[in-house]
Amino acid sequence: MKHLIRNGAIALALVSLPASAWAQDTARPAPSAQHRDTSLQDSSRAKSESGGGVLNLLPADAVSDHTIDLDGRKLAYTATTGTLNLYDQSGQRSAAMFYTSYVAKDQNEKQGSDRPITFVFNGGPGAASAFLNLGLVGPRRLDFGPTERDGAHAKLVDNPQSWLAFTDLVLIDPIGTGWSRTAKADDAKNFYGVRQDAQAIAKTIALYLSHQGRTGSPTYLLGESYGGFRAAKAASALSDEQGIVVSGILMLSPLLDGALTFGGNRLALGAALQLPSLAAAELERRNAFSLKDQQAAEHFALTDYLTMLAGPAPTGPDADAFYQRVADITGLPRDVIRKRRGFIRDAYVKHLRGSDHALVSRYDVTLAAPDPAPGSDSAHSDDPVLDGFIRAYGGAFANYARNELGFKTEMTYTLLADGVNGRWDWGSGGRAMASVTDDLRQLLAINPTFRVMIANGYSDLVTPYAASKYVVDHLPETLTDRVSFKVYRGGHMLYTHTPSREAFTADAKTFYARGAEKK
Repeated sequence: MKHLIRNGAIALALVSLPASAWAQDTARPAPSAQHRDTSLQDSSRAKSESGGGVLNLLPADAVSDHTIDLDGRKLAYTATTGTLNLYDQSGQRSAAMFYTSYVAKDQNEKQGSDRPITFVFNGGPGAASAFLNLGLVGPRRLDFGPTERDGAHAKLVDNPQSWLAFTDLVLIDPIGTGWSRTAKADDAKNFYGVRQDAQAIAKTIALYLSHQGRTGSPTYLLGESYGGFRAAKAASALSDEQGIVVSGILMLSPLLDGALTFGGNRLALGAALQLPSLAAAELERRNAFSLKDQQAAEHFALTDYLTMLAGPAPTGPDADAFYQRVADITGLPRDVIRKRRGFIRDAYVKHLRGSDHALVSRYDVTLAAPDPAPGSDSAHSDDPVLDGFIRAYGGAFANYARNELGFKTEMTYTLLADGVNGRWDWGSGGRAMASVTDDLRQLLAINPTFRVMIANGYSDLVTPYAASKYVVDHLPETLTDRVSFKVYRGGHMLYTHTPSREAFTADAKTFYARGAEKK
Protein backbone atom coordinates (compact mmCIF):
# COMPACT_ATOMS: atom_id res chain seq x y z
CA MET A 1 0.00 0.00 0.00
CA LYS A 2 0.25 2.60 0.31
CA HIS A 3 0.79 5.96 -0.46
CA LEU A 4 0.64 7.76 2.70
CA ILE A 5 -0.26 11.31 3.53
CA ARG A 6 0.87 12.84 6.77
CA ASN A 7 0.20 16.42 7.80
CA GLY A 8 -0.71 17.43 4.30
CA ALA A 9 2.38 15.91 2.67
CA ILE A 10 2.06 12.84 0.48
CA ALA A 11 4.37 10.06 1.58
CA LEU A 12 4.83 7.30 -0.97
CA ALA A 13 6.66 4.07 -0.34
CA LEU A 14 9.74 2.14 -1.21
CA VAL A 15 12.85 0.52 0.23
CA SER A 16 16.48 0.58 -0.84
CA LEU A 17 19.28 -1.93 -0.86
CA PRO A 18 22.87 -1.28 -1.90
CA ALA A 19 24.29 -3.74 -4.39
CA SER A 20 26.81 -4.90 -1.79
CA ALA A 21 24.06 -5.88 0.63
CA TRP A 22 23.19 -9.04 -1.23
CA ALA A 23 25.72 -11.31 -2.80
CA GLN A 24 24.35 -14.82 -2.94
CA ASP A 25 21.66 -16.67 -1.09
CA THR A 26 22.26 -20.18 0.13
CA ALA A 27 19.86 -22.46 -1.74
CA ARG A 28 17.03 -23.84 0.31
CA PRO A 29 14.96 -26.83 -0.73
CA ALA A 30 11.48 -25.94 -1.90
CA PRO A 31 8.82 -26.86 0.67
CA SER A 32 6.70 -29.84 -0.21
CA ALA A 33 2.97 -29.67 -0.65
CA GLN A 34 2.38 -31.63 2.55
CA HIS A 35 0.69 -29.90 5.43
CA ARG A 36 3.40 -29.16 7.97
CA ASP A 37 5.17 -26.55 10.05
CA THR A 38 8.92 -26.62 9.43
CA SER A 39 9.86 -24.32 12.31
CA LEU A 40 11.00 -27.03 14.73
CA GLN A 41 13.19 -29.03 12.36
CA ASP A 42 14.74 -25.92 10.81
CA SER A 43 14.98 -23.61 13.82
CA SER A 44 18.68 -24.26 14.53
CA ARG A 45 19.57 -23.63 10.87
CA ALA A 46 17.55 -20.43 10.81
CA LYS A 47 19.22 -19.06 13.92
CA SER A 48 22.71 -19.97 12.79
CA GLU A 49 22.11 -17.97 9.61
CA SER A 50 20.49 -15.03 11.31
CA GLY A 51 23.59 -13.17 12.41
CA GLY A 52 21.90 -12.57 15.77
CA GLY A 53 19.66 -9.73 16.78
CA VAL A 54 16.03 -9.42 15.87
CA LEU A 55 16.32 -11.98 13.06
CA ASN A 56 16.51 -14.65 15.76
CA LEU A 57 12.79 -14.05 16.28
CA LEU A 58 11.95 -15.24 12.78
CA PRO A 59 10.88 -18.89 12.60
CA ALA A 60 11.50 -21.16 9.64
CA ASP A 61 8.98 -21.18 6.83
CA ALA A 62 5.50 -22.51 7.66
CA VAL A 63 3.65 -24.49 4.98
CA SER A 64 -0.03 -25.44 5.07
CA ASP A 65 -2.66 -26.79 2.68
CA HIS A 66 -6.10 -25.24 2.18
CA THR A 67 -9.10 -25.22 -0.14
CA ILE A 68 -11.40 -22.44 -1.29
CA ASP A 69 -14.46 -22.22 -3.52
CA LEU A 70 -13.66 -20.07 -6.56
CA ASP A 71 -15.69 -19.73 -9.75
CA GLY A 72 -17.95 -22.60 -8.75
CA ARG A 73 -15.13 -25.06 -8.12
CA LYS A 74 -13.07 -26.11 -5.11
CA LEU A 75 -9.46 -25.03 -5.50
CA ALA A 76 -6.75 -26.64 -3.39
CA TYR A 77 -3.71 -24.49 -2.67
CA THR A 78 -0.56 -24.41 -0.58
CA ALA A 79 0.18 -21.36 1.58
CA THR A 80 3.74 -20.59 2.66
CA THR A 81 4.79 -17.88 5.08
CA GLY A 82 8.51 -17.37 5.41
CA THR A 83 11.58 -15.34 4.59
CA LEU A 84 14.17 -15.08 1.86
CA ASN A 85 17.66 -14.16 2.99
CA LEU A 86 19.88 -11.40 1.62
CA TYR A 87 23.63 -11.59 2.28
CA ASP A 88 26.44 -9.05 2.33
CA GLN A 89 29.82 -9.46 0.64
CA SER A 90 31.26 -11.15 3.74
CA GLY A 91 28.69 -13.93 3.46
CA GLN A 92 26.74 -12.82 6.52
CA ARG A 93 22.97 -12.59 6.36
CA SER A 94 22.21 -8.88 6.21
CA ALA A 95 18.41 -9.01 5.97
CA ALA A 96 15.39 -11.27 5.76
CA MET A 97 12.49 -10.48 3.42
CA PHE A 98 9.15 -11.81 4.63
CA TYR A 99 6.72 -13.19 2.08
CA THR A 100 3.42 -15.03 1.87
CA SER A 101 2.74 -17.26 -1.12
CA TYR A 102 -0.41 -18.99 -2.34
CA VAL A 103 0.14 -21.65 -4.99
CA ALA A 104 -2.59 -23.70 -6.63
CA LYS A 105 -2.09 -27.33 -5.59
CA ASP A 106 -1.54 -28.74 -9.07
CA GLN A 107 1.31 -26.24 -9.46
CA ASN A 108 3.27 -28.00 -6.73
CA GLU A 109 3.38 -31.13 -8.86
CA LYS A 110 3.91 -29.56 -12.27
CA GLN A 111 7.18 -27.66 -12.63
CA GLY A 112 7.49 -25.20 -15.51
CA SER A 113 3.72 -24.81 -15.79
CA ASP A 114 2.17 -22.06 -17.86
CA ARG A 115 0.21 -20.87 -14.83
CA PRO A 116 1.18 -17.24 -14.10
CA ILE A 117 2.81 -16.16 -10.87
CA THR A 118 2.28 -12.63 -9.56
CA PHE A 119 4.51 -10.81 -7.07
CA VAL A 120 2.55 -8.30 -5.01
CA PHE A 121 3.58 -5.35 -2.85
CA ASN A 122 2.14 -2.17 -1.44
CA GLY A 123 3.71 1.27 -1.26
CA GLY A 124 4.20 3.59 1.68
CA PRO A 125 6.89 4.38 2.26
CA GLY A 126 6.83 1.63 4.79
CA ALA A 127 3.59 -0.17 3.91
CA ALA A 128 3.31 -3.94 4.28
CA SER A 129 1.51 -6.19 1.81
CA ALA A 130 -1.31 -7.06 4.22
CA PHE A 131 -3.47 -4.44 2.50
CA LEU A 132 -3.53 -6.20 -0.86
CA ASN A 133 -3.34 -9.64 0.76
CA LEU A 134 -6.46 -9.29 2.91
CA GLY A 135 -8.06 -6.55 0.85
CA LEU A 136 -7.92 -7.80 -2.72
CA VAL A 137 -5.96 -10.80 -3.99
CA GLY A 138 -5.58 -13.35 -1.20
CA PRO A 139 -7.88 -16.30 -0.40
CA ARG A 140 -9.00 -14.61 2.83
CA ARG A 141 -10.42 -11.09 3.04
CA LEU A 142 -11.03 -8.68 5.90
CA ASP A 143 -14.72 -7.74 5.92
CA PHE A 144 -15.41 -4.27 7.37
CA GLY A 145 -19.14 -4.86 7.71
CA PRO A 146 -22.16 -3.26 6.00
CA THR A 147 -20.62 0.23 6.14
CA GLU A 148 -17.36 -1.11 4.65
CA ARG A 149 -15.38 0.92 7.20
CA ASP A 150 -15.94 -0.67 10.64
CA GLY A 151 -12.42 -1.63 11.67
CA ALA A 152 -13.35 -2.44 15.26
CA HIS A 153 -15.64 -5.30 14.23
CA ALA A 154 -13.87 -6.44 11.05
CA LYS A 155 -13.71 -10.18 10.52
CA LEU A 156 -11.79 -12.51 8.24
CA VAL A 157 -13.86 -14.33 5.61
CA ASP A 158 -13.18 -16.35 2.48
CA ASN A 159 -12.54 -14.20 -0.58
CA PRO A 160 -14.59 -15.49 -3.55
CA GLN A 161 -12.81 -12.96 -5.79
CA SER A 162 -9.31 -14.13 -4.88
CA TRP A 163 -6.87 -13.76 -7.75
CA LEU A 164 -5.69 -17.28 -6.95
CA ALA A 165 -8.39 -18.30 -9.43
CA PHE A 166 -6.12 -17.21 -12.30
CA THR A 167 -2.61 -16.68 -10.91
CA ASP A 168 -0.36 -17.92 -8.12
CA LEU A 169 0.55 -15.17 -5.67
CA VAL A 170 3.64 -14.10 -3.72
CA LEU A 171 3.19 -11.08 -1.45
CA ILE A 172 6.42 -9.35 -0.40
CA ASP A 173 7.01 -6.98 2.51
CA PRO A 174 9.92 -4.54 1.99
CA ILE A 175 12.48 -4.16 4.75
CA GLY A 176 11.07 -2.43 7.82
CA THR A 177 7.50 -3.53 7.05
CA GLY A 178 5.63 -6.66 8.02
CA TRP A 179 8.22 -9.06 9.40
CA SER A 180 11.05 -8.02 7.06
CA ARG A 181 14.10 -6.79 8.97
CA THR A 182 17.83 -6.16 8.71
CA ALA A 183 20.27 -7.97 11.01
CA LYS A 184 21.50 -4.60 12.29
CA ALA A 185 18.93 -1.91 13.00
CA ASP A 186 21.08 0.87 11.52
CA ASP A 187 21.29 -0.96 8.20
CA ALA A 188 17.58 -0.52 7.50
CA LYS A 189 18.25 2.96 6.09
CA ASN A 190 20.23 1.32 3.29
CA PHE A 191 16.96 -0.07 1.92
CA TYR A 192 15.18 3.27 1.66
CA GLY A 193 15.58 4.51 -1.91
CA VAL A 194 14.23 4.15 -5.43
CA ARG A 195 17.19 2.33 -6.96
CA GLN A 196 18.06 0.26 -3.90
CA ASP A 197 14.47 -0.82 -3.36
CA ALA A 198 14.03 -1.95 -6.95
CA GLN A 199 17.23 -4.00 -6.67
CA ALA A 200 16.14 -5.62 -3.40
CA ILE A 201 12.69 -6.52 -4.70
CA ALA A 202 14.16 -7.86 -7.95
CA LYS A 203 16.65 -10.01 -6.03
CA THR A 204 13.89 -11.36 -3.78
CA ILE A 205 11.73 -12.26 -6.78
CA ALA A 206 14.66 -13.97 -8.49
CA LEU A 207 15.40 -16.01 -5.36
CA TYR A 208 11.82 -17.18 -5.03
CA LEU A 209 11.54 -18.19 -8.68
CA SER A 210 14.84 -20.08 -8.49
CA HIS A 211 14.06 -21.87 -5.22
CA GLN A 212 10.62 -22.94 -6.37
CA GLY A 213 11.59 -23.94 -9.91
CA ARG A 214 9.30 -21.31 -11.41
CA THR A 215 11.70 -19.43 -13.67
CA GLY A 216 9.71 -20.58 -16.70
CA SER A 217 6.35 -19.31 -15.43
CA PRO A 218 4.82 -16.11 -16.83
CA THR A 219 5.77 -13.51 -14.22
CA TYR A 220 3.64 -10.49 -13.31
CA LEU A 221 3.99 -7.68 -10.78
CA LEU A 222 1.15 -5.97 -8.91
CA GLY A 223 1.79 -2.82 -6.90
CA GLU A 224 -0.42 -0.31 -5.14
CA SER A 225 0.41 3.41 -4.85
CA TYR A 226 4.18 3.71 -4.58
CA GLY A 227 4.03 -0.02 -5.19
CA GLY A 228 2.94 0.78 -8.75
CA PHE A 229 6.04 2.95 -9.14
CA ARG A 230 8.06 0.11 -7.60
CA ALA A 231 6.60 -2.40 -10.07
CA ALA A 232 7.97 -0.49 -13.06
CA LYS A 233 11.39 0.00 -11.45
CA ALA A 234 11.56 -3.63 -10.31
CA ALA A 235 10.58 -4.88 -13.78
CA SER A 236 13.51 -2.97 -15.23
CA ALA A 237 15.86 -4.28 -12.51
CA LEU A 238 14.68 -7.85 -13.06
CA SER A 239 15.58 -7.60 -16.73
CA ASP A 240 18.84 -5.70 -16.34
CA GLU A 241 20.28 -7.41 -13.25
CA GLN A 242 18.53 -10.80 -12.88
CA GLY A 243 17.89 -11.78 -16.49
CA ILE A 244 14.16 -12.16 -15.87
CA VAL A 245 11.72 -10.70 -18.38
CA VAL A 246 8.36 -9.80 -16.83
CA SER A 247 5.17 -10.55 -18.78
CA GLY A 248 3.26 -7.58 -17.40
CA ILE A 249 2.59 -5.27 -14.50
CA LEU A 250 -0.62 -4.11 -12.83
CA MET A 251 -0.61 -0.76 -11.07
CA LEU A 252 -3.34 0.17 -8.58
CA SER A 253 -3.68 3.86 -7.64
CA PRO A 254 -0.08 4.33 -8.73
CA LEU A 255 2.41 7.12 -8.41
CA LEU A 256 3.64 7.53 -11.99
CA ASP A 257 5.12 11.01 -12.20
CA GLY A 258 6.09 13.14 -9.22
CA ALA A 259 5.78 16.40 -11.15
CA LEU A 260 2.09 15.68 -11.80
CA THR A 261 1.38 14.48 -8.25
CA PHE A 262 3.26 16.87 -5.98
CA GLY A 263 2.66 20.19 -7.71
CA GLY A 264 -1.04 20.69 -7.13
CA ASN A 265 -0.60 23.63 -4.77
CA ARG A 266 1.43 25.78 -7.15
CA LEU A 267 1.43 24.31 -10.67
CA ALA A 268 -1.60 24.74 -12.89
CA LEU A 269 -1.35 21.30 -14.52
CA GLY A 270 -1.04 19.50 -11.20
CA ALA A 271 -4.10 21.32 -9.86
CA ALA A 272 -6.06 20.60 -13.04
CA LEU A 273 -5.35 16.87 -12.74
CA GLN A 274 -6.67 16.86 -9.16
CA LEU A 275 -9.94 18.68 -9.91
CA PRO A 276 -11.78 15.67 -11.48
CA SER A 277 -11.36 13.66 -8.26
CA LEU A 278 -12.99 16.46 -6.24
CA ALA A 279 -15.77 16.61 -8.84
CA ALA A 280 -16.35 12.86 -8.50
CA ALA A 281 -16.55 13.16 -4.72
CA GLU A 282 -19.13 15.96 -4.97
CA LEU A 283 -21.24 13.92 -7.39
CA GLU A 284 -21.07 10.97 -4.99
CA ARG A 285 -22.07 13.19 -2.08
CA ARG A 286 -25.18 14.24 -4.00
CA ASN A 287 -25.87 10.62 -5.08
CA ALA A 288 -25.68 11.91 -8.65
CA PHE A 289 -22.55 10.27 -10.06
CA SER A 290 -22.66 9.86 -13.84
CA LEU A 291 -19.98 9.35 -16.45
CA LYS A 292 -21.41 12.22 -18.50
CA ASP A 293 -21.02 14.72 -15.65
CA GLN A 294 -17.63 13.32 -14.71
CA GLN A 295 -16.36 13.68 -18.25
CA ALA A 296 -17.65 17.25 -18.33
CA ALA A 297 -15.60 17.97 -15.19
CA GLU A 298 -12.52 16.41 -16.81
CA HIS A 299 -12.98 18.62 -19.88
CA PHE A 300 -13.36 21.76 -17.77
CA ALA A 301 -10.28 20.85 -15.70
CA LEU A 302 -7.99 20.67 -18.74
CA THR A 303 -9.47 23.66 -20.59
CA ASP A 304 -10.97 26.69 -18.80
CA TYR A 305 -9.71 25.75 -15.33
CA LEU A 306 -6.16 25.03 -16.49
CA THR A 307 -6.02 28.19 -18.60
CA MET A 308 -7.30 30.39 -15.79
CA LEU A 309 -4.82 29.01 -13.25
CA ALA A 310 -1.91 29.32 -15.68
CA GLY A 311 -2.65 32.97 -16.48
CA PRO A 312 -3.03 36.12 -14.37
CA ALA A 313 -5.62 36.16 -11.61
CA PRO A 314 -9.12 36.78 -13.00
CA THR A 315 -10.95 39.96 -11.98
CA GLY A 316 -14.46 41.33 -11.99
CA PRO A 317 -17.38 39.31 -13.40
CA ASP A 318 -15.02 36.78 -14.99
CA ALA A 319 -13.56 35.96 -11.60
CA ASP A 320 -17.02 35.60 -10.02
CA ALA A 321 -18.19 33.26 -12.77
CA PHE A 322 -15.02 31.16 -12.67
CA TYR A 323 -14.90 30.71 -8.90
CA GLN A 324 -18.61 29.93 -8.79
CA ARG A 325 -18.21 27.23 -11.41
CA VAL A 326 -15.36 25.63 -9.45
CA ALA A 327 -17.54 25.82 -6.32
CA ASP A 328 -20.43 24.13 -8.10
CA ILE A 329 -18.19 21.33 -9.35
CA THR A 330 -16.30 20.67 -6.11
CA GLY A 331 -18.69 21.68 -3.34
CA LEU A 332 -16.11 24.02 -1.81
CA PRO A 333 -17.25 27.49 -0.66
CA ARG A 334 -16.59 30.14 -3.29
CA ASP A 335 -14.70 32.43 -0.91
CA VAL A 336 -12.30 29.60 -0.04
CA ILE A 337 -11.60 29.02 -3.74
CA ARG A 338 -11.16 32.76 -4.41
CA LYS A 339 -8.74 33.16 -1.51
CA ARG A 340 -6.50 30.48 -3.03
CA ARG A 341 -6.90 31.68 -6.64
CA GLY A 342 -8.38 28.32 -7.58
CA PHE A 343 -5.51 26.21 -6.21
CA ILE A 344 -7.54 24.17 -3.77
CA ARG A 345 -5.37 21.14 -2.99
CA ASP A 346 -4.90 21.98 0.71
CA ALA A 347 -8.31 23.59 1.13
CA TYR A 348 -10.65 20.68 0.62
CA VAL A 349 -9.59 18.57 3.64
CA LYS A 350 -10.67 21.25 6.10
CA HIS A 351 -13.34 23.13 4.15
CA LEU A 352 -15.15 20.58 1.97
CA ARG A 353 -17.26 19.46 4.93
CA GLY A 354 -16.39 22.41 7.14
CA SER A 355 -20.01 23.30 7.83
CA ASP A 356 -20.40 19.80 9.30
CA HIS A 357 -17.23 20.22 11.38
CA ALA A 358 -15.72 17.25 9.57
CA LEU A 359 -12.45 16.48 7.79
CA VAL A 360 -12.43 14.52 4.55
CA SER A 361 -9.88 11.86 3.63
CA ARG A 362 -7.25 12.40 0.98
CA TYR A 363 -7.50 8.67 0.26
CA ASP A 364 -11.21 8.86 -0.47
CA VAL A 365 -12.74 12.33 -0.62
CA THR A 366 -16.21 10.85 -0.14
CA LEU A 367 -15.33 9.77 3.42
CA ALA A 368 -15.17 12.15 6.37
CA ALA A 369 -14.71 12.08 10.13
CA PRO A 370 -15.46 14.63 12.88
CA ASP A 371 -12.90 17.43 13.03
CA PRO A 372 -11.08 17.14 16.39
CA ALA A 373 -10.16 20.85 16.22
CA PRO A 374 -12.95 22.69 14.40
CA GLY A 375 -11.73 26.06 15.67
CA SER A 376 -8.30 25.65 14.07
CA ASP A 377 -7.39 26.62 10.52
CA SER A 378 -5.05 23.65 10.31
CA ALA A 379 -6.10 20.39 8.68
CA HIS A 380 -3.17 18.51 10.20
CA SER A 381 -5.06 15.67 11.81
CA ASP A 382 -5.39 11.91 11.46
CA ASP A 383 -6.79 10.81 8.12
CA PRO A 384 -10.22 9.12 8.32
CA VAL A 385 -8.99 6.27 6.10
CA LEU A 386 -5.24 5.98 6.66
CA ASP A 387 -5.49 6.32 10.42
CA GLY A 388 -8.96 4.84 10.67
CA PHE A 389 -10.50 1.51 9.78
CA ILE A 390 -7.74 0.20 7.50
CA ARG A 391 -5.36 -0.07 10.45
CA ALA A 392 -7.23 -3.28 11.25
CA TYR A 393 -5.38 -4.99 8.41
CA GLY A 394 -2.26 -5.19 10.60
CA GLY A 395 -3.70 -7.07 13.55
CA ALA A 396 -5.86 -9.20 11.29
CA PHE A 397 -2.89 -10.38 9.23
CA ALA A 398 -0.73 -11.09 12.30
CA ASN A 399 -3.48 -13.31 13.73
CA TYR A 400 -4.14 -14.95 10.36
CA ALA A 401 -0.47 -15.76 9.83
CA ARG A 402 -0.14 -17.25 13.31
CA ASN A 403 -3.41 -19.11 13.68
CA GLU A 404 -4.19 -20.23 10.12
CA LEU A 405 -0.83 -20.26 8.35
CA GLY A 406 1.37 -21.36 11.25
CA PHE A 407 3.95 -18.53 11.25
CA LYS A 408 4.61 -17.98 14.96
CA THR A 409 6.92 -15.17 16.05
CA GLU A 410 7.16 -12.67 18.88
CA MET A 411 8.20 -9.95 16.43
CA THR A 412 5.68 -7.14 15.90
CA TYR A 413 4.03 -7.07 12.48
CA THR A 414 4.57 -3.54 11.12
CA LEU A 415 1.70 -2.53 8.85
CA LEU A 416 2.88 1.06 8.33
CA ALA A 417 6.45 1.99 9.24
CA ASP A 418 6.59 5.61 10.33
CA GLY A 419 9.55 7.76 9.36
CA VAL A 420 10.55 5.94 6.19
CA ASN A 421 9.40 8.69 3.82
CA GLY A 422 11.62 11.34 5.36
CA ARG A 423 14.67 9.13 4.82
CA TRP A 424 13.76 8.09 1.30
CA ASP A 425 16.36 8.56 -1.42
CA TRP A 426 14.38 9.75 -4.46
CA GLY A 427 17.48 10.38 -6.55
CA SER A 428 19.14 13.61 -7.63
CA GLY A 429 15.93 15.39 -8.58
CA GLY A 430 13.98 14.56 -5.43
CA ARG A 431 10.46 13.23 -5.40
CA ALA A 432 9.17 16.02 -7.66
CA MET A 433 11.29 14.60 -10.47
CA ALA A 434 10.66 10.93 -9.72
CA SER A 435 8.93 9.22 -12.64
CA VAL A 436 8.40 5.81 -14.22
CA THR A 437 7.14 7.17 -17.54
CA ASP A 438 10.43 6.38 -19.27
CA ASP A 439 10.53 2.96 -17.61
CA LEU A 440 7.10 2.10 -18.98
CA ARG A 441 8.03 3.29 -22.45
CA GLN A 442 11.21 1.23 -22.46
CA LEU A 443 9.52 -1.90 -21.11
CA LEU A 444 6.80 -1.65 -23.74
CA ALA A 445 9.25 -0.89 -26.53
CA ILE A 446 11.78 -3.67 -25.94
CA ASN A 447 9.32 -6.47 -25.16
CA PRO A 448 6.54 -6.80 -27.78
CA THR A 449 4.38 -8.95 -25.48
CA PHE A 450 4.79 -6.87 -22.30
CA ARG A 451 1.49 -5.43 -21.08
CA VAL A 452 0.38 -2.90 -18.48
CA MET A 453 -2.88 -2.40 -16.58
CA ILE A 454 -3.40 0.83 -14.60
CA ALA A 455 -6.37 1.13 -12.24
CA ASN A 456 -7.50 4.15 -10.20
CA GLY A 457 -10.37 5.24 -7.99
CA TYR A 458 -12.39 8.31 -8.96
CA SER A 459 -12.32 9.95 -5.53
CA ASP A 460 -8.62 9.47 -4.69
CA LEU A 461 -6.64 12.67 -4.07
CA VAL A 462 -3.38 10.94 -3.07
CA THR A 463 -2.75 9.70 -6.61
CA PRO A 464 -5.51 11.32 -8.71
CA TYR A 465 -6.80 9.23 -11.57
CA ALA A 466 -6.47 12.10 -14.05
CA ALA A 467 -2.69 12.09 -13.48
CA SER A 468 -2.53 8.43 -14.53
CA LYS A 469 -4.74 9.18 -17.53
CA TYR A 470 -2.45 12.04 -18.53
CA VAL A 471 0.57 9.71 -18.55
CA VAL A 472 -1.29 7.09 -20.60
CA ASP A 473 -2.63 9.69 -23.04
CA HIS A 474 0.91 10.91 -23.72
CA LEU A 475 2.45 7.52 -24.48
CA PRO A 476 3.43 6.94 -28.13
CA GLU A 477 0.54 5.55 -30.16
CA THR A 478 2.67 2.56 -31.12
CA LEU A 479 2.68 1.42 -27.48
CA THR A 480 -0.82 2.16 -26.20
CA ASP A 481 -2.48 -0.97 -27.59
CA ARG A 482 -0.82 -2.92 -24.75
CA VAL A 483 -1.81 -0.48 -22.00
CA SER A 484 -5.16 -0.79 -20.24
CA PHE A 485 -6.48 2.11 -18.13
CA LYS A 486 -9.46 1.64 -15.80
CA VAL A 487 -11.22 3.87 -13.28
CA TYR A 488 -13.64 2.62 -10.60
CA ARG A 489 -15.92 4.17 -8.02
CA GLY A 490 -14.05 4.62 -4.75
CA GLY A 491 -10.78 6.01 -3.52
CA HIS A 492 -7.15 5.04 -3.18
CA MET A 493 -8.00 1.62 -1.71
CA LEU A 494 -10.93 1.05 -4.02
CA TYR A 495 -11.00 -2.63 -3.08
CA THR A 496 -12.69 -1.74 0.22
CA HIS A 497 -15.76 -0.99 -1.92
CA THR A 498 -17.29 -4.34 -2.91
CA PRO A 499 -18.59 -3.51 -6.43
CA SER A 500 -15.26 -1.91 -7.38
CA ARG A 501 -13.26 -4.81 -5.98
CA GLU A 502 -15.35 -7.25 -8.01
CA ALA A 503 -15.10 -5.15 -11.17
CA PHE A 504 -11.33 -4.69 -10.84
CA THR A 505 -10.84 -8.42 -10.27
CA ALA A 506 -12.93 -9.27 -13.34
CA ASP A 507 -10.88 -6.85 -15.46
CA ALA A 508 -7.63 -8.28 -14.07
CA LYS A 509 -8.78 -11.80 -14.96
CA THR A 510 -9.36 -10.64 -18.54
CA PHE A 511 -5.91 -9.00 -18.54
CA TYR A 512 -4.24 -12.30 -17.61
CA ALA A 513 -6.35 -14.28 -20.11
CA ARG A 514 -5.30 -11.98 -22.96
CA GLY A 515 -1.68 -12.40 -21.92
CA ALA A 516 -2.05 -16.16 -22.24
CA GLU A 517 -3.59 -15.75 -25.71
CA LYS A 518 -0.59 -13.78 -26.94
CA LYS A 519 1.95 -16.46 -25.98
